[in-house]
Amino acid sequence: MKVLVIGGGGREHAIVKKLKENKSIAELYCLPGNGGIARDALCVPISATDLDGIVSFAMEHRIDFAVVAPDDPLALGAVDRLEAIGVDCFGPRKNAAIIESSKVFAKDLMKRYGIPTARYEVFESKEPALCYLRSAPMPAVIKADGLALGKGVIIAKTQQEAEDAVNTMMTEKRFGKSGERIVIEEYLEGPEVSVLTFTDGKTVVPMVSSMDHKRAGEGDTGPNTGGMGAVAPNPYYNPAVAKRCMETIFLPTIRAMEQEGRPFKGCLYFGLMLTKDGPKVIEYNCRFGDPETQVVLPLLKSDLFTIMRAVSEERLADCPVVFSQDSAVCVIMASKGYPGAYEKGYPISIPADLSAEVFIAGAKEKDGSLVTAGGRVLGVTALEKSLPEALERAYDAVKQLRFENAYYRRDIGALALAAKED
Repeated sequence: MKVLVIGGGGREHAIVKKLKENKSIAELYCLPGNGGIARDALCVPISATDLDGIVSFAMEHRIDFAVVAPDDPLALGAVDRLEAIGVDCFGPRKNAAIIESSKVFAKDLMKRYGIPTARYEVFESKEPALCYLRSAPMPAVIKADGLALGKGVIIAKTQQEAEDAVNTMMTEKRFGKSGERIVIEEYLEGPEVSVLTFTDGKTVVPMVSSMDHKRAGEGDTGPNTGGMGAVAPNPYYNPAVAKRCMETIFLPTIRAMEQEGRPFKGCLYFGLMLTKDGPKVIEYNCRFGDPETQVVLPLLKSDLFTIMRAVSEERLADCPVVFSQDSAVCVIMASKGYPGAYEKGYPISIPADLSAEVFIAGAKEKDGSLVTAGGRVLGVTALEKSLPEALERAYDAVKQLRFENAYYRRDIGALALAAKED
């Protein structure tokens, strides 16, 4: 079969590597891919949001199956366009991808169907939002309605920080059209858990839980990023919590989307907060998380392509999905300055005998070598029987990798280790 993966980051590299395990895939393409992915798939420089270019490529190369990985092409309707020319896809259609592309839609959906989440208010202009904040309890969470590369959420500890966040989104328009509407939420407290799920619109199969590390600085300080690392499984997500999430969040969400005439097929990501009142939804993503994918997929023992086809054909209930009991750790090596300004073009040195897996996120090939080309450059993933062993192996590998101005957090997994000791 001829398979196409759309996207070009570390998440897509993890997907490509896992798909390569299926011998029925004769040709594997990635659009646009990157310099590292090019070592595992044929990369073609067509943007993930160039739907006309993607459709033309799929027709010309007679693609049988496509995996649409990033949020932007999903929100634009890439799956709809590809299915219209007879290409089976893994990923939700445009009308279902709205569960991520509009936070207002997601919050209203949860309110209508009684799915536990934070209290919230929606604002379409600045003055009413600022007026509301004058009497709102702090901290508060301010979210841009639309997609913002995982950075459109600001946790304001004071009223001044909250007002600055509103101005950033609605006056300075840092997130463009995504910030024309905002959501101001109640601040929830408790351990955070990421749960990716496979779903064909009826059956929901959770993957291994994980813990993301969003802040740029150690001790969860500094600005939000796309993610500086992850560990799996998440020690806070025990069988009792998993059962409650399935009954009160996962299945109700899938049923709500079907009721709305927006059946969701693909990977639905649940960002959860385990509060004193039980698990609540912080956010939905309509696709695999990044870097959660880089710890979850390496633990998958079942064949990914078989699962994806079962999702597309709505027969997930009959498809075995098995994960390893090991622990996984991913440490992101980023360019110094990320998520702000950073320099590119530095050579990357990756030893051939490295005892960890390296997923390439932001690199391109230049004169036969990899050079940095993004904020998040490498995802270094290690698997071991225990979390301490996985952490030791991951950080040993990080120390052997080289590029100028490399930055990484040295405390990935620290919170998970503390939770295990409690």
